Amino acid sequence: MRLLIILALTLMTASTTLLAETPVRHVVSFKFKASTPAEEIRKIESAFSALRSKIPQIQSLEWGTDVGPEGLSKGFTHMWILTFSDLPALKTYIDHPDHVAFVNLLKPNLEDVFVLDFHSKN
Repeated sequence: MRLLIILALTLMTASTTLLAETPVRHVVSFKFKASTPAEEIRKIESAFSALRSKIPQIQSLEWGTDVGPEGLSKGFTHMWILTFSDLPALKTYIDHPDHVAFVNLLKPNLEDVFVLDFHSKN
């Protein structure tokens, strides 16, 4: 019995360590207010893209707008996928002054936002 407990604890520790070392994907989708001018949306796109050069914890950043033929976007038009080395790097990004400034620029124009963070698995 004691051996089983030790084995279980070892596996749990190894599992937690492996997850902590796997990349974290930060997926964000925006639904803008209908009243948001196209020029303001372009400004937001540029500001979000610029975070890549301002926040070193961002390993990669890609984005695009919905082009899907299924019509299932529920009004969300923009998708962003950022990669971080781990959860502490993601937390640093979230609290970074340049990210906070971006959120303040974005908020007045948002109808809704969707965010999902996950450990990347192959």
